[in-house]
Amino acid sequence: MTWWAWIVGGSILLGAELAFVDAQFYLVFVGLAAILVGVALGLVAELPGWAQWAGFAALALFFWVTFRQRIYERLRGRLPGMITSHVGATLELPQALAPGAHCQVEHAGTFWTAVNDGDAPLAQGARVRVCKVDGLTLRVRADASSGPS
Repeated sequence: MTWWAWIVGGSILLGAELAFVDAQFYLVFVGLAAILVGVALGLVAELPGWAQWAGFAALALFFWVTFRQRIYERLRGRLPGMITSHVGATLELPQALAPGAHCQVEHAGTFWTAVNDGDAPLAQGARVRVCKVDGLTLRVRADASSGPS
C-alpha cells in the first residue's frame, strides 16, 4: 500500500472510534498503528507489503497490550467490581421468620428467597447475615453485630 493509504485508513479508524464506538479504545490503537506505518513508509521509500502488515499488526498489538487498559481506566474509571459471594452480606427482613421458614427479600438488585437457618425466630425488620447460598436461596441467621433480634 502507499504511505497515504495507511494514513487515510488510520484516520478513518480513529474517527470511527470517536464517532460510532463507545470509547473502548480498540480502534484508536489500530488507527494509530496504521498512521505510524504510513509515516514509516513515507520516510523509508520502499517497504515490502509483508513488512508493512507485520509492522502494523505488531504495533497494534503492542499498543493494545501496553496502553489500552491504562488509558481506559484514566478516562472512564474502573468498572465496578462484581459480587462473587453473597455470604456475609447483611439484609433486613421484610417479615418475621420462624426457624426453617422462608420469605422473599431484595438483595443486590434482585429478589431472593431467604430461609431462617437458625434455631431462634427472627423478627420483622431484623438485620440478618447470609451464612450460605443454595442456588437462589439465601440461608440467613441473626446478625450478631446488631444485637438480639
